Amino acid sequence: MSVVGSEPQEGAAESLGGGKIDAPGGEVPVQQSLPIQIPDKTFFRIGDVSDLVGVKPYVLRYWESEFPMISPEKSSTGQRVYRRADVETLLLIKHLLYQERYSIEGARKRLRELRGQGQLKAFKQERGLVGGEQRVRRDRLEKLRAQLQGLQQLARTPLSEFFKL
Repeated sequence: MSVVGSEPQEGAAESLGGGKIDAPGGEVPVQQSLPIQIPDKTFFRIGDVSDLVGVKPYVLRYWESEFPMISPEKSSTGQRVYRRADVETLLLIKHLLYQERYSIEGARKRLRELRGQGQLKAFKQERGLVGGEQRVRRDRLEKLRAQLQGLQQLARTPLSEFFKL
């Protein structure tokens, strides 16, 4: 595997559309970023995040040490508990490292630039790394609306319907 600097290689993102790159110990598959459907949960355990991001838990722990913006809290049992924003940032880190071929230092610098310019969320959305939150909220509201309509229908039902003897 060639040494990659803090800037992505010319055309690297386009050329890595689903192939493999050579790495010590074998080839590493590289996939295009697809919009990830992050479950509508507040907190995620490391195993859940590992599955969502597509890397092993030890990689997540390493990234925590390299990227100060990733700082999961610990639960009362000592497990790492990630927030949705952490998951989104981890997906962005993976994109920068694997698709755009940034080095760790380059990805850290790019994240700082995006945060400083206030463009981090827009960059995540543009790359398809974040999305669906409004759709999830809309779906949740539709379910709540349907439940409320059911409750209204139930409230309109005369009590004699419930207590037929």
